[in-house]
Amino acid sequence: MDRKGICEVLDRNRIPCGTDLPEKLEIYLRMLQEWNSRMDLTATAEDEEIVDRHFADSLAVLRTDLISAGASLIDVGTGAGFPGMVLALARPDLSVTLLDAQRKRLNFLEAVRDGTGAGNVTIVHTRAEDGARNRIHREQYDIAAARALAPLNVLCEYLLPYVRIGGYALCWKGPSLREELEKGRRASRILGGRLEMPVSCPIAGRDWEHMILPVRKTEKTAPAYPRKAGTPKTKPLGEENG
Repeated sequence: MDRKGICEVLDRNRIPCGTDLPEKLEIYLRMLQEWNSRMDLTATAEDEEIVDRHFADSLAVLRTDLISAGASLIDVGTGAGFPGMVLALARPDLSVTLLDAQRKRLNFLEAVRDGTGAGNVTIVHTRAEDGARNRIHREQYDIAAARALAPLNVLCEYLLPYVRIGGYALCWKGPSLREELEKGRRASRILGGRLEMPVSCPIAGRDWEHMILPVRKTEKTAPAYPRKAGTPKTKPLGEENG
């Protein structure tokens, strides 16, 4: 898919963007396909589905007012850069940090940053739990985002320690959100957050049930959280006996 086709997808999905975004996303798409041929970045192979599933879905949040002008955003467990790198390309006013535990993914994102001239992107190699215990990152961001990373209660422990009071954790979710809400609500309270109403983010021409759940940071996260790396996943907060 070329930049004209990408522009048409953005228009169909009513995504606000600058005139140079389709060109940057075309570069990103070509690099993703090239690197994906030799390493596992995404299971999605076709250009059209990549643009819909990864680019348009990442950018659907721009139809809302959840990301204010000049915000600082950290994408935790960014993988191939969704949503963080895509948002950085669409919104040069944002200060975007891409965090991941796998060095090979970050090598790819460094190449994308250089290839697209994304000067608003910082790349950090660490585990989610370890990064949130570092004072450089702890409660320093307006937004902590993650897409297709973990169940909601686990996600809250990954994200909320990065968010300053008054900011948001933004969780990209599918139909499983309904089953995750109650445990996520209990976990968010423990971590100083409050679930808000999920925002439906449909993608034109697709029957995917995609949503973004904002979790408002209302008070500081206790020093005990996040727990050591691996614990949030194996012993999730918000369970009935938790």
